[in-house]
Amino acid sequence: MSLSGFRTFAWATLIYMLFVIVWGAFVRATGSGAGCGDHWPLCNGQVIPRAPTAETLIEISHRLTSGLALVVVVILFFMARRVSAKKSALRSAAGWSLGFVLVEALIGAGLVLFELVAHNASLKRVFSMSAHLLNTFALLGALCLVVHRADASIQHRKFNSSDLDVLKLPIVTALLLSLTGMTGAIAALGDTLYSAFGSMPLQAYLDNELPLLLRLRLVHPVVAIATAAFVVWYQGQVAVRFREASMTQLTWLVSGLTLLEIGLGFVNVYLMAPVWMQLVHLGVGVSLWISFMHQSFLAHSKSLIK
Repeated sequence: MSLSGFRTFAWATLIYMLFVIVWGAFVRATGSGAGCGDHWPLCNGQVIPRAPTAETLIEISHRLTSGLALVVVVILFFMARRVSAKKSALRSAAGWSLGFVLVEALIGAGLVLFELVAHNASLKRVFSMSAHLLNTFALLGALCLVVHRADASIQHRKFNSSDLDVLKLPIVTALLLSLTGMTGAIAALGDTLYSAFGSMPLQAYLDNELPLLLRLRLVHPVVAIATAAFVVWYQGQVAVRFREASMTQLTWLVSGLTLLEIGLGFVNVYLMAPVWMQLVHLGVGVSLWISFMHQSFLAHSKSLIK
């Protein structure tokens, strides 16, 4: 296989991973995570359950799509070994992708085996979801790096310790986006578990009259707005400094997705977080992360960040 063909496959893998992530959110939003009980990898103790419920079918489909994602990343890893030299940055990125997808599978299995699904509202589930989100972002970042390293038109250079000063702003941005994703996942969990509460006055949150997960919903909008302001400011810095067409396009894309995500957040709150809106909100958020990762790697390789 040629390097360009490999890059096409890597892009396809990244896009498919986006679908798997959104479908996983659908499982959580519909309360179908316990559709196979606390059995894994079997479903209710069976390979093919008899007379499955809708929740069981949703959970099985998620396991199948997630399992296929694991297989695809394994294939990507071995393909990278064929199209690149030993100890190359491309092989390293593919190795990180494989490692993160394996951790992703273990976290998914742990959620089921420890019954941190469906209507579980414990702090263990909150922490596990945060860890799940961080690993998902790391996996997407590694896949973005695979795509980037497979671009033969770019003169790549390895990361080194001197890059830390150069990458301060991108690292801060990545941390803020990750924190926004984590608080968003927690807010979405609260919306799912306590949807019957509907809209509540602010005073109810401040008086500790609501469950903890509901009160934590207030954190996400604050973090999201602060992060959006920083991201847009940072993109302005990039636009002023760098004049290349590719960077300009990515700057507009990242800024546009950031503002769109904030708008969708307000719509999500106004509509009281219906399932379809949660999925759209998540899909745009993941697309923003992918776009930002691509911009950061491109800037580093071309030594654009000074």
